[in-house]
Amino acid sequence: MSESKMNIEPSDFTFDKESEMQIEKVLAKYPTGRKASAVIPLLYIVQDQMKRLTKSAWVPKAAMAAVAKRLEIAPVRVLEIATFYTMFNLEPIGQYHLQVCGTTPCWLRGSDEVVEACKKATGIREFGQTSEDGLFTLSEVECLGACANAPILQVDHDYYEDMNGPKTIELINALRRGEKSPPGSALNRLNSAPLRQDHSLSDNSKAKKRC
Repeated sequence: MSESKMNIEPSDFTFDKESEMQIEKVLAKYPTGRKASAVIPLLYIVQDQMKRLTKSAWVPKAAMAAVAKRLEIAPVRVLEIATFYTMFNLEPIGQYHLQVCGTTPCWLRGSDEVVEACKKATGIREFGQTSEDGLFTLSEVECLGACANAPILQVDHDYYEDMNGPKTIELINALRRGEKSPPGSALNRLNSAPLRQDHSLSDNSKAKKRC
């Protein structure tokens, strides 16, 4: 972590009212003596709280200590998990986290075009960087589990599917204006349905003949 990033680290962290409500629901799922299993959910709650308060979704070290205290475990156990999983940001990021899937299905369907569009629209040169205006951070991620609708661009918690260069630039420009486009397929298909929306039994006469 750079010295400039270290200076951003808060000296303490307190769960706000919304986070406390979420934590109560999470801990209710675990039996007595098993609170340690809730580390990952609580780290997500921390990251979401930081997003609400600072517009940057990340996990400060002080927050890891707060999670450890709440779960009555050693702080190093929280640190081990936070540093292992790539979905937890250990440094401040942009207001919008652009995550492009680069795994084979997305790559074959044009993820390189999506990446180039992200760079062009934000001015970012490489993965891991944040735009000069502080609005966007660009990351490459592994399989997002939506291969049928590749390529995928994840923005924060939302999936934007069937993306291409122009659609990516359009989405980023909307975010810059403060407009949140509805997630889902850029081709307006329902879930993973065929583009032409053909169905095997759409013709009843053919279905009867097969019977």
